[in-house]
Amino acid sequence: MPKTILVLEDEEVLYQLVHDLLSFEGYAVSRLTDFTNLVGELAARPVDAIVADVNLRGANGIDLVEAMRAHPEFNNIYVLLTSGIDYRQDAIARGADDFLQKPYMPDELMNLLAHGLAG
Repeated sequence: MPKTILVLEDEEVLYQLVHDLLSFEGYAVSRLTDFTNLVGELAARPVDAIVADVNLRGANGIDLVEAMRAHPEFNNIYVLLTSGIDYRQDAIARGADDFLQKPYMPDELMNLLAHGLAG
């Protein structure tokens, strides 16, 4: 059974690129367009990893991760945050497993996911 990756990206073109890459690599991909109830969505639809943009319309990816990490049942989900601005230090401090600055190469994303899902 393929690993499931939840992609939180509000820019349609960027979402489609990440979706196609992950699908090509054999992952099952799901998406949220409403970020107000991430914890509820994770309870209803378990995932193995989350790839989330920091700057989402109406939400902040770092805040979402921090809220998610307040629930111990979700601590086994690998979280990779992305942004065009270097938020690495804040992202890691508030619960992300890793950070990838945009623009990035597809192999960078795939390597981080493979590493994060392996351990």
